[in-house]
Amino acid sequence: MAQSWKEAKEIAEARGFEHVYHDYDDGTYGACRATDRQGTFSCGAFSEHRCIHMLSSLSAEEMEEKERTFLEEHPEWLSG
Repeated sequence: MAQSWKEAKEIAEARGFEHVYHDYDDGTYGACRATDRQGTFSCGAFSEHRCIHMLSSLSAEEMEEKERTFLEEHPEWLSG
C-alpha cells in the first residue's frame, strides 16, 4: 500500500502494473492490474471498495489533477 499517487506509481512501475488507485474506503493508494478489483471479504462475501483508478502511464501530478476534477464534478460520489 502507498500513501500517495506518487508512491502508487512507483509501485506500478516496479511491478509492471497498468493501473494505480486511491481507495477511499481504506484511505490508501495502490497499484494493480487492469482487471483487479479492490475490496474486502467478510463472512464469505466480497465488498468492493470505492476507488478512483488511473493509468500508471500518467504522472502523479496528472493523477492528482484528474482526481480533483472528478471530485469537483461529482461531489455525491464521496457520500456513496
